[in-house]
Amino acid sequence: MALQPTATVPVRVVDSARGQEVVIEGRIDVRSAADLRLALHAAVDDGVGDLFLHLGDVEIGDATGLGVLLESHRRARREGRRLVLASITPRTARLLRAARLHRVFHLDVAADGPATVAPLTA
Repeated sequence: MALQPTATVPVRVVDSARGQEVVIEGRIDVRSAADLRLALHAAVDDGVGDLFLHLGDVEIGDATGLGVLLESHRRARREGRRLVLASITPRTARLLRAARLHRVFHLDVAADGPATVAPLTA
């Protein structure tokens, strides 16, 4: 598939042997959520197999960004697909752990090495 530019967040969708690879760049927050939601819904609806979201160049700015990812995860599950977070940064991993979403999302540890998360301190 081709590049699906949104007004605020570049999204590139590529079909691969293991499923669909979605590369997202930029900041996910309340300003970019609507555009990203549309792009992810299209990726879920138009593809088959696992949906890998590469978040290495993403900054999750607020709870709305997490909400878009969680909504896409649930939509993929309803379609019989699995949404997998790949190339996550240590900051994103800490954020997922703080929100306890590391228990919900599937993490791709094969491509990026072990997904270790530093313990949170109060």
